[in-house]
Amino acid sequence: MQFSYLVTWVHADPAARIAADDLERIAAVVNATPALCRSRLYTPESAEDYYTQDGPSPTFAMQLDYGTVFDLEAPIAAGGHLQALAAADFPSLAGCRVEQQAMLRRPFPVADSEARVPQGALPCQFLVHYPGRALDFDEWINYYLTHHPQIMFDFPGVREIEVFTRIDWLDAMPWTRVHYMQRNKLMFDSAQAITDAMHSPVRHTMRQDFEQFPPFEGGNIHHPMAARTAVFD
Repeated sequence: MQFSYLVTWVHADPAARIAADDLERIAAVVNATPALCRSRLYTPESAEDYYTQDGPSPTFAMQLDYGTVFDLEAPIAAGGHLQALAAADFPSLAGCRVEQQAMLRRPFPVADSEARVPQGALPCQFLVHYPGRALDFDEWINYYLTHHPQIMFDFPGVREIEVFTRIDWLDAMPWTRVHYMQRNKLMFDSAQAITDAMHSPVRHTMRQDFEQFPPFEGGNIHHPMAARTAVFD
């Protein structure tokens, strides 16, 4: 199994951005985390979707991937390695609301996973979360996982598809725990590639499938974000 620790910093000012030196300091702590398989550090981007407009992306976010839930929990326990992030002062993130959630990560196949990103640029992820609840979660998640990623496969230029589902987890971080019922993420070469995909015929097929979902409340929220990735053995 694969597990992800997901943290999001949201500032009241939608124009707020993480400073380069704060980002480097966070990266240095994160990438020294024991048993970490992969890190993704996210910064805001802008793209257009045919059906939704959910406002500015969060100020900063990160996705830390592990092979076991025990590896995930150890650095966020009392005295764990990632407590250094909570204890440090990052001026550009001052005043942010910080949300955290641990989830099971489910990768799905894509036709072409080779990113074609311009020199000096970063690929762009379309991050989606479902903050509400389903009337029958078992029915809802079974439908979603057996229908929606299979349509995502047809998006032009999609390089990665991941769906995140809920787990119970232990932590001692001072941040707000959230329990979103599901998240998913699509990776593209750029924000423009997201816009192109979200105006393609596949997007309309996605919408038709969305309208067939078992009953749920709370909607879904979409945010494009540039992704800085580090992979570890």
